[in-house]
Amino acid sequence: MGIILRLDRVMADRKMSLNELSDRVGVSNVNLSKIKTGKVSAIRFSTLSAICEALDCQPGDVLEYVKDEG
Repeated sequence: MGIILRLDRVMADRKMSLNELSDRVGVSNVNLSKIKTGKVSAIRFSTLSAICEALDCQPGDVLEYVKDEG
């Protein structure tokens, strides 16, 4: 599995919509939606930093490592 993105969970905890986060972070709704659904293979540190600032969280709240069972 590897790295799992938990942006949707953090946004729900903060009661923040995708539109509001997009405005605060300066990243398009489309790109944030891809991050939220885990359909990205990379994320820039600057984007992750802006997300953490907007959501008042740590990178570990957004990213989770899951060890492969095999």
